[in-house]
Amino acid sequence: MARSDRGIPLGPELRAPAIGQGTWRMGVREDRRAEEVRALRQGVDLGLTLIDTAEMYGDGGAERVVGEAVAGRREEVVLVSKVYPSNAGRRGARTACERSLTRLGTDVIDVYLVHGPGPVPLSETVAVMEELRDEGKIRHWGVSNYDRETMERLWRVPSGQACVTNQVLYNLAARGIEYDLLPWCRDTAPALPTMAYSPLAQGGRAREQILANPAVREVAAGRGVAPAQVALAWTVREGDVLAIPKAVDPDHVRQNAEALTLDLTADELAALDTAFPPPRSSRPLEMS
Repeated sequence: MARSDRGIPLGPELRAPAIGQGTWRMGVREDRRAEEVRALRQGVDLGLTLIDTAEMYGDGGAERVVGEAVAGRREEVVLVSKVYPSNAGRRGARTACERSLTRLGTDVIDVYLVHGPGPVPLSETVAVMEELRDEGKIRHWGVSNYDRETMERLWRVPSGQACVTNQVLYNLAARGIEYDLLPWCRDTAPALPTMAYSPLAQGGRAREQILANPAVREVAAGRGVAPAQVALAWTVREGDVLAIPKAVDPDHVRQNAEALTLDLTADELAALDTAFPPPRSSRPLEMS
């Protein structure tokens, strides 16, 4: 499946670029706020117009950073935020959504995700998400960290198939979803896009496992690009996965945007498969 310049659909009439911007660990330090706001604005300027955040990140601090970054240009971006699983009940989700709207400085969240399975019955979560959508508080809703079994249960709940994405860990070193979850998402009707968090992995050691890999570096050198750009291009290679890397350094933001135009060849993909073999059996959903 080839990537489309028109972006990837997240519900009717809403499309997002294959590479957006993540905000995990933003909004934690006030002395970095201006730098984080500037990075997000730079990303939007370069076409990274999907911004993902959550009430959990920095206890709402990341949402405040996003709100400042998109002030005056809200219509240019696709805003994604997430509600705690424990808040995903009828009353909790409504209150949490209002708090997120205030922090984001907007009257509507484009895609509102449940931040993982939790104690609230799926039927109750779906019902309140549909209510928030009908009331115009959100445009669409989705989930995060749902494995195939949970997605199958969601699909059996009335209106559960209104879910527009599942956000999960996915990168060269974490390919477990390719065995069963990703094929399931692709086989639904219509196909369900996957949103990949930590597409470059989290933490120094995990990230180096990807960026310092000889195969990644060889592909990058042959193309005259950074290893991170190869890893991002690999993540979105099929045209139905969105990646949301976090970047604050201006050069990293620029590299992420440039990765949108990098199409890997069959030989390059084969080399990466050899270095990072796809799964041969089912495994528990990986998270970070």
